[in-house]
Amino acid sequence: MKTICRYLFVSTILIALNITPMNAQDKSKVRVIMIGAHPDDCDQDAGGTAILFAKMGYAVKFVSVTNGDAGHQTMVGAPLAKRRLAEAKEAGRRFGVEYDVLDNHDGQLLPTLAVRLQIIKKIREWNADVVIAPRPNDYHPDHRYTGVLVQDAAYMVAVPNVAPQVPALTKNPVFLYFQDGFQRPNPFRPDIAIDITNVYTQKMHAMDAHTSQMYEWLPWIGGYLQQVPADNAARETWLAEFRKVKITPDVRTSLQKWYGNERAALVQNAEAFEICEYGAQPNEEEQKKLFPMLRMEE
Repeated sequence: MKTICRYLFVSTILIALNITPMNAQDKSKVRVIMIGAHPDDCDQDAGGTAILFAKMGYAVKFVSVTNGDAGHQTMVGAPLAKRRLAEAKEAGRRFGVEYDVLDNHDGQLLPTLAVRLQIIKKIREWNADVVIAPRPNDYHPDHRYTGVLVQDAAYMVAVPNVAPQVPALTKNPVFLYFQDGFQRPNPFRPDIAIDITNVYTQKMHAMDAHTSQMYEWLPWIGGYLQQVPADNAARETWLAEFRKVKITPDVRTSLQKWYGNERAALVQNAEAFEICEYGAQPNEEEQKKLFPMLRMEE
């Protein structure tokens, strides 16, 4: 009787939080959570892959660990955080994903127990099969510490006595890293590469929602603000060209592995991921199940 009551209590809480109980979820659909340091990080690093998952009916959530309240040249604090939250929600609508923004200050993130527990809860609530986050070596401390925080959560998501308010996962997800170009202490390894050519325009349209970042802050801090078109209609075209990521030889080789030489040669835009040594370690067939877009046409 106590077990039944506890189950009903937990289910009621999950429903109140808009979380689907695990036994009511479609087990055939992969559940993906992407975790970035700032609103717009997941969008840039894996927005195309998120669109492909969403088009297949899979559940995708973006989480920003900070509220972005420091990333602007003129705005700051609560007004900026409010603006960035609105931009993130609009971007999520355009991507076709859910978008959560945690209320931690931008530029002040540390790998504390409190933030680790926040991330553990988010991964559990989503009942994630796949978790994607930055590697813990990056120019930005918030990016680095987000990577550390997700690594620290990788084992704990399955430990029932840690963050017991949310039921522990009965399986460990596959943890992956977003692509980056940093070489030390070790370069990024593209275990998985996704062709996003057909959804690249939609990705740019979604990123366009982050007006404060794509057209104001990043151009200002990067010294290219004068390049941003004044005309709103021209901005997406400019953004698509400016944000285009060159396909490296290693990523091209990974594309050839997954799609074959002929298809890989046609890929114009791609996103790549490295499998973290923490969490579940999928074999090649399991990787195809987690990323169905990788299945080569026979």
